Amino acid sequence: MNYNYRYRLKPTEDQRETLDYHRDTCRQLYNHALYRFNQIPEDEGTVNQRVRKIRDELPDLKDWWDPLTDVYSKVLQPTVMRLAKNIKALGKLKEQGYKVGGLRWKSPREFRSFTYNQSGFELDKKSGQTVLSLSKLADIHIELHRPLPDDATVKEVTLKKEKTGEWFAIFGIEMDTEPPAKPPLENIDTDEMVGIDVGILKYTHDTDGTAVESLDLSEERDRLEREQRKLSRKEHGSNNWENQRRRVAECYLDIKRKRRDFLHKLSNYYAREYELVAVEDLNVKGMLDSLRNSRNTASAAWNTFASMLEYKCEREGTHFVEVDPDGTTKECAQCGVETDKPLWVRDHSCPACGFEADRDVNAAWNILSRGLTDLGVGHSEETPVETALPAGTTPVPAKRVVEAGSPCLKERAATPRVSRQG
Repeated sequence: MNYNYRYRLKPTEDQRETLDYHRDTCRQLYNHALYRFNQIPEDEGTVNQRVRKIRDELPDLKDWWDPLTDVYSKVLQPTVMRLAKNIKALGKLKEQGYKVGGLRWKSPREFRSFTYNQSGFELDKKSGQTVLSLSKLADIHIELHRPLPDDATVKEVTLKKEKTGEWFAIFGIEMDTEPPAKPPLENIDTDEMVGIDVGILKYTHDTDGTAVESLDLSEERDRLEREQRKLSRKEHGSNNWENQRRRVAECYLDIKRKRRDFLHKLSNYYAREYELVAVEDLNVKGMLDSLRNSRNTASAAWNTFASMLEYKCEREGTHFVEVDPDGTTKECAQCGVETDKPLWVRDHSCPACGFEADRDVNAAWNILSRGLTDLGVGHSEETPVETALPAGTTPVPAKRVVEAGSPCLKERAATPRVSRQG
């Protein structure tokens, strides 16, 4: 399996200038590759074949383009091949219904990273400090706040400059060990399965009766709005404007980091604690088209949570399934009868069988039931939907997830099971 490990770099002022020089050279090469790509007729091959043709022109380019000789060759090649990745990414967005145009030339502010592929980089110790030695660039001090896994092979290193001016090194590693095998579905106990319903005020409701509150970022957003108002009063392009722009970028980055930290810890908890996880396959794009609650929907980052949960389940040997969310709120988890509920009605009360539960908990049980059906388990006497319907919910503040790393309020979390990795 492949993972990314991200570390902060501490370059000197001279090293910052060199990093920016290499970054801008790669940007110009990318723009040149895009220009050449648009000149090549489509009937001369696939996207990859046409981009490789441009990559093969690099030796000739170096004969008249002197700055290219200052950059390591294993940096120039991925820069050209990035073009193919971006074209394919646009194609996927078009398939999903997004309105996108063609690729455009990158400005200095838009092109913020370059990659050392396969070689040209090495972690070393110099003067008692850990440095990242980069060919044709520099030995840059790196904050190695956690060691790379012993059984990992580093395939590439990406150097990225954030909008705040900070530099980071992102190690793309490949693990030599295989993830643990997923247990047979028929051997999974009911208390090792969980269905998760996501929302706005309560981020998750699960079938174990735990409701995790959404992360409160109101103070961070207020600060962002204040800094944005200050930016609007600065003369565009002036030194004061640039300093204020960085403060705004710092606010955005602070919100992004806190949200991703929350999502990482919450998804990691579910992937480690259970052997089968079922979630909704939400159409977030359609929700964002609605102006009524699009800001909160975008801030919730449900797709990001599902993506994190999926790869963490793969890493832990946990079954992961996404189900159709249509009607999970209306359908009774006990008898299957559908009952219309306006959004303000937060409780489920079935007129057919009398089953009562929190609206979102009922949806979570329906999600688990559909997940079991999609996996081929079906409904049996041992299915938790029929044997262990919840009586109530336990609210967990988001702050507890961030500080403790998991919403460990349930009795099962107080004595966590042994990880299948040992």
